[in-house]
Amino acid sequence: MKNIVVFSGSSHPHLTELICNQLGLVPGKCNLSKFSNQETNVELFESVRGKDIFIVQSGCGHVNDNLIELLIMVSACKITSAKRIVCVIPSFPYSRLPNSPYTKNGKTISRIPESEKSKLENLTKTVEPSESKQKKNVSITNLGEIPASNDHSGQYKHWTCRAGNLVAKMIVEAGADNIMTMDLHDPQFQGFFDIPVDNLSSQTLMTKYIKMNIPDYQQAVITSPDAGGAKRATALAESLKMAVALVHKDRGFHNDEMTLVGDVKDKVCILIDDIIDTSSTITKAAQLLVDNGAKKIYALITHAILSGDAVQRINDSVIDELIVSNSVPQDEHVKQCKKIKVFDIAPVFAETIRRIHNGESVSSQYRVSDIYME
Repeated sequence: MKNIVVFSGSSHPHLTELICNQLGLVPGKCNLSKFSNQETNVELFESVRGKDIFIVQSGCGHVNDNLIELLIMVSACKITSAKRIVCVIPSFPYSRLPNSPYTKNGKTISRIPESEKSKLENLTKTVEPSESKQKKNVSITNLGEIPASNDHSGQYKHWTCRAGNLVAKMIVEAGADNIMTMDLHDPQFQGFFDIPVDNLSSQTLMTKYIKMNIPDYQQAVITSPDAGGAKRATALAESLKMAVALVHKDRGFHNDEMTLVGDVKDKVCILIDDIIDTSSTITKAAQLLVDNGAKKIYALITHAILSGDAVQRINDSVIDELIVSNSVPQDEHVKQCKKIKVFDIAPVFAETIRRIHNGESVSSQYRVSDIYME
């Protein structure tokens, strides 16, 4: 491959090496460091003029530092006349847009509780029209919630800064021409960009793992730990001709009750999700499956961030095996938890890089399974 350079950011240099090994390339030479005041310093030791540049930087570790580093690397390539700059971001930072607002104590709620709602209605009835807006704002501030309409029907709008749009604009303004990522938590995030976004799927790799490592997999049940992942789980189950179950979480004001939809009694269950961070949801879902008669629990995850005491939760949980991709570094997690197994996503990204560089179709690679079965 000619006129191509693959640079590695600080977040996951091992993944860059795996990708380059697949392509028969050597990672581009650069120096990434910090000044004494912790500002990021980037030095490129490769000529990028007229070349396709791929910068591999995953959203993990020191996320904010890695993001700034990516922006500086993109800008450096842009001003030194790179032909095309592609940001390879396996786990995209700031892409988890909340579907439900949160209270001040961190709980997700769908409506104002009746007790607080009545207080709000009484306040708005007793004030003068000229003072109504001011009083409403005071009462809303105290409650930490904002009604969505003037009828105070219980629905409300939560003022949350969604940083994903800002991050997308920063990357575009820095000079990126294309984004390559995998299993975005919310596919609508692609709409924040004015440049092409290749949102790769891990489904083929998951299918391969299930077929090769789970005995009698067709008798197992694909399970989604929440309603948001139902489409993902259903697509995988259909491709493997397997049954599907769903764990529904009722995000109430006081408690998050989980309900199982489907039959898992005396079945092997395979939990499918795109991201686990604290691992609270998936461990609770696994416990619910066991309580309903499941005999073995696998969890198959694309991005295992596993922050805080997440690894300890996995160790203490009823999950028998947690299979994750190497979209973020997993060496430390594997050392701490024997349940964790890792599958490699480098072949998928390497093939996509090759296709983009050669001007070939990216979507058609999902109809060619040989590259994943090597």
